[in-house]
Amino acid sequence: MLNITLPDGSKRNYEQAVSVQDIAASIGAGLAKAALAGKVDGKLVDTSFVIDHDAALEIVTEKHADALEIIRHSTAHLLAQAVQRLFPKAQVTIGPVIENGFFYDFAFERPFTPDDLVVIEKEMEKIAKENLGVTRSVMGRDAATVFFREKGEEYKAQIIESIPANEDLSLYAQGDFIDLCRGPHVPSTGKLKAFKLMKVAGAYWRGDHNNAMLTRIYGTAWLNKADLDAYLHLLEEAEKRDHRKIGKALDLFHMQEEAPGLVFWHPKGWAIWQVVEQYMRKVYRASGYQEVRCPQILDQSLWQKTGHWENYRDNMFTTSSENRDYALKPMNCPGHVQIYNHGLHSYRELPIRYGEFGACHRNEPSGALHGIMRVRGFTQDDGHIFCTDAQIEGEVTAFHTQAMHVYGDFGFSDIALKLALRPDKRIGTDEVWDKAEATLRSALRACGVTWEELPGEGAFYGPKIEYHMKDSLGRAWQVGTMQVDFSMPGLLGAEYVAEDSSRKTPVMLHRAIVGSMERFIGILIEHHAGNLPSWLAPVQAMALNITGAQADYVDQFTQTLVQQGLRVQSDLRNEKVGYKIREHTLQKVPYLLVAGDREKENGTISVRMRNGEDLGTMTAAEFAERLRAEALR
Repeated sequence: MLNITLPDGSKRNYEQAVSVQDIAASIGAGLAKAALAGKVDGKLVDTSFVIDHDAALEIVTEKHADALEIIRHSTAHLLAQAVQRLFPKAQVTIGPVIENGFFYDFAFERPFTPDDLVVIEKEMEKIAKENLGVTRSVMGRDAATVFFREKGEEYKAQIIESIPANEDLSLYAQGDFIDLCRGPHVPSTGKLKAFKLMKVAGAYWRGDHNNAMLTRIYGTAWLNKADLDAYLHLLEEAEKRDHRKIGKALDLFHMQEEAPGLVFWHPKGWAIWQVVEQYMRKVYRASGYQEVRCPQILDQSLWQKTGHWENYRDNMFTTSSENRDYALKPMNCPGHVQIYNHGLHSYRELPIRYGEFGACHRNEPSGALHGIMRVRGFTQDDGHIFCTDAQIEGEVTAFHTQAMHVYGDFGFSDIALKLALRPDKRIGTDEVWDKAEATLRSALRACGVTWEELPGEGAFYGPKIEYHMKDSLGRAWQVGTMQVDFSMPGLLGAEYVAEDSSRKTPVMLHRAIVGSMERFIGILIEHHAGNLPSWLAPVQAMALNITGAQADYVDQFTQTLVQQGLRVQSDLRNEKVGYKIREHTLQKVPYLLVAGDREKENGTISVRMRNGEDLGTMTAAEFAERLRAEALR
């Protein structure tokens, strides 16, 4: 007699071994029809899986947390089957699930094209409607190698040959298509109802540029058409908000081949930068930080002491001069320790807080670069706190309050916290890491927040709290961090005189709120779709004359506002005012100020918002007060 325990705690008894599908059918016909897979004692299995022992079982339907991954995994096989039906000589290689979808790499006599995707997708729809059963079989490694090689699947045979000889392999078949796979998969192709092929790209076999170039086909798959349509709409909105397109249209910045991963800031883009930087500078001052500045290049020996040379060398730019080796700093922390070490400190001085808008360089792979979101040269709102063990919790909670206030000011209210824990490659003992992780957990509890833990994702020198904020499209961006570091201060000889006159090593807290300034500005651009609030906009208002008779008046009005520190410009061109209004509306200027003879006579200006709302006439003083009221305090 088998005892099967269901998620609600109820039990079902069966006289002999029974499949997941049969159990679902015994519960109800509706559940049997909806079943996509099973989860037996926490392990995902096919609905055909036979249970021969007492076990806990979950029936995976569309409502289950694991359903989407199974759908996407199965849709990757649907893609591969469609390709081989249409192009019999194409060889399949690997086809994993990725965020929001899947991809499959193919070897073929020519690269696939976007036009091919249309045909392949139609074939996928046809196979889905055929509702082919999906079956699993097991084969020994050597037999599987021969099987796929005889089918002309040389790449698949190479994959199998890299697997230990004593392992049995699972194969999945649907119709005339069979592939090596761990599974599980949906019971039939008819379960795959909402998918779309997105793009093609090149990919080297096994990621090695010395190997053959394959064609990678990307696709997305969802539980239903409504979810697919929502995702495609999100992509369409994201495309409209792409900071690279908006940056070009608004003349904010550019990038070019001669400086890969580095940004050329134009006047308007640099104006946004300055607003963000000056705002953050005020945050520094209000929080007791002393602003510092450190060199860009430091001797290799310093990076060896900190552990960067061993753990981070591949990401560092290096140079040499007069028989000495140097590295451009990838982060600011070692420099801040040098400033701390320049004098002897007492426990009475702690915590000591240093802040720097520090320019860093990291040798990111060219394929990872993405506009100003992922660059090789960037500036951080970086800060480091030197404190005692007893001061950590207070500093972390104060930082949390500060960070949440900043995100709110920039228009972000949905913030998730994550705790990144020790990675495999790290410095420091397990005891030190235990203490560091426990300290951050305690601080998070003191903040009264919930958080998710990320095993293996901490920095090599310490765990960190990550701040992930959602933008207007619901996309999450990791920005701020708070890291506790018990290792680096000691490695660099940092000390303070304790109350008992002994020398002790301070704790070092690494913190940033916006993180990379470049990336944060890119996020702001996309979050606001370029329509930055007036306090952030590079040009807060554009003053326009209707005819040449008002040119001098508009110019004088503009200068009155500029002298009050407002970012106002004038457009006095001999163009129709409607043309100028449209042009500056497209440039997303928050306010358009228009003067004709009446406004000139009354000493006022007509105020219009970029959304077309007419605010009537105002004097220079009244408009200046409006802008100041919209600025952050």
